[in-house]
Amino acid sequence: MFDWFSKAKDERPTPIERGPLAVGIGGALDLDFLSLEAEAIGGEPSHPLPKSGPLIVSAYGEARLDGATVLSRYYDDQHHVVQVLSASGRPGDAVQDLTYYNPWDSVVPAGPSEWNRWRGRDGLLGQPHYDADGILFQRFWGEGTDRAEPVEFVEKVDDGETMRSIHQTCMLYFRPLGSTREMLLINIERDLDEARAGGSVEFLLGYGLGPADVRRV
Repeated sequence: MFDWFSKAKDERPTPIERGPLAVGIGGALDLDFLSLEAEAIGGEPSHPLPKSGPLIVSAYGEARLDGATVLSRYYDDQHHVVQVLSASGRPGDAVQDLTYYNPWDSVVPAGPSEWNRWRGRDGLLGQPHYDADGILFQRFWGEGTDRAEPVEFVEKVDDGETMRSIHQTCMLYFRPLGSTREMLLINIERDLDEARAGGSVEFLLGYGLGPADVRRV
């Protein structure tokens, strides 16, 4: 008997390879955090360290930061992120930086005064330090003791069915964690395709990875 199901399966289009890691939507990345666990010994992470295993890619985001750097992000359904910096964002491009981010918290400011508290001239975003309920982080971008201007860009996020344009205003902070660092990315996100969307402030904890810690499967 002819195997109709095998035929239908064979005719499914091959997922398009996305970004430097060349992973399509529905594909997977195998993440190895053993090196991170070893480097974090002696430190107290703000959140339990991530566990090794697969990240199933449900969306891919990309933004050009400047003439020499493209940001690529691989998302799963729980909003965990593998972020890659490269020169072009094309499959096989050399990786300049590799970071895993875990969602930590989210805030939706209620009105103009609360928004100004975050992104105003003297706002929290961009200050030399950020106190996360007693856990102190130091600013990673920008020198000096004055407030630094946050980084802004628009990320195009594709989940295989729809494309969204997300305007982001962000600042990166860090704190020592054993012999490595725990990063805190504070990001004001606004969906440009949703006219009434006021946006939110997202908090993500990040950990640097090496090329050997991430493998396409």
